[in-house]
Amino acid sequence: MKKTFIPLITLIVIMFVGCEANDRDNADANQEKAEGNKGNAETVYVNGNIYTVDNAFSKATAMAIKNRKLIYVGNDEDADKYVGPDTKVVNLKQKTVIPGLNDGHIHYTSLGTKLLEIDAFNKPKEEILNLVQEEASSLEPGEWILGRGWNHELWPDEKFPTKEELDQVAPDNPVVLTRVDGHSIWVNSKALEIGGITKETPNPQGGEIIRDDNGEATGVLVDAARSSVTSKIPSYSKQRIAEAQVKAQQQLFSNGITSSSDAGADLQEINIMKELYKKDHLKVRLNVMISNSMGEVGEGLAYYLENGPEVGLFDNRLTIRSVKLMADGALGSRSAALMEDYSDRQGHKGNYIYSDEEIYNLVKKSRENNIQVATHAIGDGAVQQVIDAYEKVLSENPLDDHRWRIEHYQISNASQIEKMVELGIIPSMQPTHATSDKNMAEDRLGPERIKYSYAWRKIIDAGSHIIGGSDAPVELINPFHGIYAAVTRMDRDGNPPGGWYPEEKMTREEALRSFTTWAAEGSFEEDIKGSLEPGKLADFIVIDKDIMEIPEEQLKDIKVLSTVLGGETVYEK
Repeated sequence: MKKTFIPLITLIVIMFVGCEANDRDNADANQEKAEGNKGNAETVYVNGNIYTVDNAFSKATAMAIKNRKLIYVGNDEDADKYVGPDTKVVNLKQKTVIPGLNDGHIHYTSLGTKLLEIDAFNKPKEEILNLVQEEASSLEPGEWILGRGWNHELWPDEKFPTKEELDQVAPDNPVVLTRVDGHSIWVNSKALEIGGITKETPNPQGGEIIRDDNGEATGVLVDAARSSVTSKIPSYSKQRIAEAQVKAQQQLFSNGITSSSDAGADLQEINIMKELYKKDHLKVRLNVMISNSMGEVGEGLAYYLENGPEVGLFDNRLTIRSVKLMADGALGSRSAALMEDYSDRQGHKGNYIYSDEEIYNLVKKSRENNIQVATHAIGDGAVQQVIDAYEKVLSENPLDDHRWRIEHYQISNASQIEKMVELGIIPSMQPTHATSDKNMAEDRLGPERIKYSYAWRKIIDAGSHIIGGSDAPVELINPFHGIYAAVTRMDRDGNPPGGWYPEEKMTREEALRSFTTWAAEGSFEEDIKGSLEPGKLADFIVIDKDIMEIPEEQLKDIKVLSTVLGGETVYEK
């Protein structure tokens, strides 16, 4: 058979003409779709200062909405063509509009249950003890007292608290107060007794019982050591968990958050969410990670390994496609796993939650069952362990677009940053952690390691997109605090002037993208959310200041005037 050869230039011409025709066909199809929607929008917004956060970071003045999606984004004159007899027209009066914000890392149910417990968030020790005493006076002996938010780094002595301090105000009730980072608990003698912790109790893998000079437990339990006590706490009823989840939604909407990634939920919490969505009590868009902090496969992960991911449930409001693993603890508790000793505690490198084999097996099982992997790793030792596990599994079972994540990714080095880009691992970071940790981070790490800690500029310049988040309730949920911290590297009191290691600042556009388009990429959802473009979900917020023009010190003070999700106004100030 005679073979026919087509000259290379001819092939190029054919390909060019074909591509041009396809582009023309797509443009014509979009135009026909837009023409078909003219005069038929449900709502049209005009006279706005709209930042679309599209690829060009373009601006608009008007939007048209139909069937929960944007059908037009552009100018007022053309938007008028989408107004029909039944169309609602909203005059934005030059107010600024941005996409609905996406918090890439919160603890959704805990955000709600925090409202049911003692609020110890960054409060003086004496104030916390007074709250415990007040709570004890209203309870029967033996009833549990729970709370969250203490931070010893803010107290004058900067020392861990003790069981004796709680014993004085609540001797007959077990007390468990979780540190602000969620990795340590402060308990009284009653709680230690219930947990069976004595002088002879050994430290568990991945945890530490803080002890005095005589070897006695002081009342602070770190990471895996917590479970001896926390496993004895009566579970919240399903009704109380549902109440907490609805309360959490209210907090998100009032802060302009229309989407979020829940960084670790158990099977019961997920099932309660589903029931609330069925009743339309939940509307917020949640990307839920299955919690798995043990070295073996837990109940929730086992269920999804067997049944597979659930994507876009309840009209793109609930997705469960990823697992949240836990490689180490936190810097404040000195349980983040470091490659070298803590600068302020010689001989101590922190705690690895998993052995190398355990994390490899968990990642391998997740890959085999199409589960996205997101792993908490704060110390550079834990970061290296995670990178190694990811690389090994991906070399054995490649997946080009895996979008595996490292949550927090606070302490790193140059080679790890390069490896993250090479492997396509996405860093999920919380800007307010840097401004909260700055008072102790350098003490923990020393002057050299700190240069590659919370290093947003180095990470972005290397080629990574950063998923922004708050880690609420570890930090306050307000996303404008995070955007402000990312841009200024200052705390909300304006310290230090000019910013803490200011060379690591993000630009305003990068900070906003980290809470919109980049966060959407982290959950495979950039095609439906993150920017204001025709065809995407009509999720946006109206705010009281121009986020791109106001002085940077005012970013933290931005207020949400209204939150719109799928074209429905779900919050108004």
